[in-house]
Amino acid sequence: MTTPRYESQPREFLEMLYRTAVRAALPVHCLAAHLPSPPTHPGARTLVLGAGKAGGAMAQALEAAWPAGAALEGLVVTRYGHVPPRNPDAAPPRIELVEAAHPVPDAAGLAAAQRMLALTVGLTEHDLVICLISGGGSSLLTLPAQWAGGGVSLMDKQRINRALLASGATISEINCVRKHLSAIKGGRLAAACAPARVVTLLISDVPGDDPTVIASGPTVPDPTTCAQALQILQRYGVDVPGDLAQRLQSGALETPKPGAPGFAKSTVRLVATPQQSLVAAANAARAAGLTAYILSDEMEGESREVGRVHAALARAVAQRGQPFARPCVILSGGETTVTLRAQAPGVTSGRGGRAGEFCMGLLQSLQGQAGVYALAADTDGIDGVEDNAGAWVDPDSLVRAQHMGLNLDQFLDRNDAYEFFSRLGNLFFTGPTYTNVNDFRAILVL
Repeated sequence: MTTPRYESQPREFLEMLYRTAVRAALPVHCLAAHLPSPPTHPGARTLVLGAGKAGGAMAQALEAAWPAGAALEGLVVTRYGHVPPRNPDAAPPRIELVEAAHPVPDAAGLAAAQRMLALTVGLTEHDLVICLISGGGSSLLTLPAQWAGGGVSLMDKQRINRALLASGATISEINCVRKHLSAIKGGRLAAACAPARVVTLLISDVPGDDPTVIASGPTVPDPTTCAQALQILQRYGVDVPGDLAQRLQSGALETPKPGAPGFAKSTVRLVATPQQSLVAAANAARAAGLTAYILSDEMEGESREVGRVHAALARAVAQRGQPFARPCVILSGGETTVTLRAQAPGVTSGRGGRAGEFCMGLLQSLQGQAGVYALAADTDGIDGVEDNAGAWVDPDSLVRAQHMGLNLDQFLDRNDAYEFFSRLGNLFFTGPTYTNVNDFRAILVL
């Protein structure tokens, strides 16, 4: 009898599930069906604007599917290194792609946002604007709010952004603040496009697929308030300049709200979601003869703690066959957080992202449980700001680490997942995937 692949090659099997999940979210496979028809009025423009880690691939997929001869122009910003290679025989691109920094904004993102707003000048009711929005757009599309006699500087936004990313704040909280410090997010881009028709195509990277949270909702009305943004900054101890705090307190930086006339001709279409990718992975597992369970695509919380909860579930399955019978694979997604721990003077925090931190928590709580393999990785191919997508956990990982003199608790204390799994040889590399439906986790219990 042939041994199933998931038993003989567990790592290869888990990687196949990851790549299946990513493939389901690639714009080339899922964007064309959501495209609107070109405008029919003589001389009407079709303007493409976009931002996000999937922006390059979305722009290329749109150009490939757009009717030949129909007008098309635009500008899309994506993360450095995330522009997909082009077919050298393809026609010259009509949508310009530029690159900027993520997760902390830079001058290139600022320049791209300024150019996008400039492109909206003169749009008419006969024109069509297609906005390609995906995760990462919040930092890539940066345009600090300005007011008479003052404003938010790029340096202020960078500092506040870094502080929020290190604080353990949820993505919804971070993006609430970002929207109220911006002149383009929180619905302001769509307002600038009026009276043109605006169609937003979204690839979701957030729990619940809320369009107002994805890339800080540049083309959708914002239900959050200045008061909420100020409360979030205060809750996490993030200092802001006094004039900025006063404007948040007074509501002077309020975003466009639901019902505003600027959104009358605006529609939103979800192109790819985390749940769709998890379902694709589950179907691939079942096709291989393995039972698959999807816990949720909306998991949030501290990455290490989510890892420990997954470990408790995997141990129960391995030891008692509850709540699932083994063999099986357990899948989950969402967007967890990493709170950077304060370090002693002279000691710097480690490197790594949510997937690596999850794997450290998982490994710590599995306690070397036999028959349990795991892969956690970001679907954009980059875990945090490093070059790996995530990390592997094998039944012998903890013992091997101990034999190598690697103290897992110490690495956890300094949020140093990259170094820990690098020394262990358990880092998972893919390079940029050109999409982004956030965290992917698969635990195989044999």
